[in-house]
Amino acid sequence: MPNKSIRSVSVIIIFMVLAIAASLFSIATGAVMVPLRDIAAAVLQHDLPGVNREIIWNIRLPRTLVAMLVGANLAVSGALLQGIMRNPLADPHIIGVSSGAGLFGIFLLVVMPQYDYLLTPAAFIGATLAAFIIYLLSWKDGVNPLRIVLAGVAVSAFLGSGISAMLTFYSDRVQGALLFMVGGLAAKSWPDLSTILPYSLIGLALSMLFSKQMNIMMLGDATARSLGIRVELSRLWITAIATLLAASAVSIAGLLGFVGLIIPHVARLLVGGDYRFLIPSAALLGAAVLTICDTMARIMFSPMELPVGIIMGVLGAPFFLYLLRRRKA
Repeated sequence: MPNKSIRSVSVIIIFMVLAIAASLFSIATGAVMVPLRDIAAAVLQHDLPGVNREIIWNIRLPRTLVAMLVGANLAVSGALLQGIMRNPLADPHIIGVSSGAGLFGIFLLVVMPQYDYLLTPAAFIGATLAAFIIYLLSWKDGVNPLRIVLAGVAVSAFLGSGISAMLTFYSDRVQGALLFMVGGLAAKSWPDLSTILPYSLIGLALSMLFSKQMNIMMLGDATARSLGIRVELSRLWITAIATLLAASAVSIAGLLGFVGLIIPHVARLLVGGDYRFLIPSAALLGAAVLTICDTMARIMFSPMELPVGIIMGVLGAPFFLYLLRRRKA
């Protein structure tokens, strides 16, 4: 194995350890501190008596697992979008894909709350439509990275206006949609985990399946075509995978921004641009970072809990401005 590959695998192992440590930190930390031995007893033996078992199994463990999957989905979605659009500023939230999912999700929550079990497929349809419109608007003799961002910002603003209009007409139901708009993981439980898990497994597996094509497409469209890649078809499939991952995350955690922007960049700095290593490293790092941020959101102003979207916004906005300034330079 080449030295670069050994280094990348080592980084992935470090990210895996970090994700496990973040999950233990999340389960152990809160209004009631839970010893690590109790966590091990509850998870491995299922025979832990008393209140700690209830805290672990019914509150913290499912929320932690949901946070890890949401973080992994958004991070990998961002990595895929940045690759196929050849734009380091691409991110499901910034370019409008999450807004499409959010519009359809908010519609279900405030207009037809009795159909809330359809939230994930509705979010996927909304995200797919948004991605298609953005792609259509940015196409002119090929895909231009700047046009993608500008089209995404415009579409995101338009969809945001639709969300605001719905919340205005259904002002009595705003409270139920508020956390969805900010992005949060409060009260997530086992049903939420069972909802996002299949989408995560399918999306992450397909991402790895297309990793070789992603590497070839990063060489440019002309080179990819000369090597037998059907560029537009591959780009369409990869966009669909990224949309599936983003939509499943949005349907559970709401309009959570900047995870798909920050994490792929950090992972790329450490493992390089090879998507065979970038995808698993982004998934693990995304899981770790969102889990840590969610834990901090729970304990920073205890007993009041902040939505994790606020924490990610505080971290992500300066990072976005840094990337924008570096590109202009």
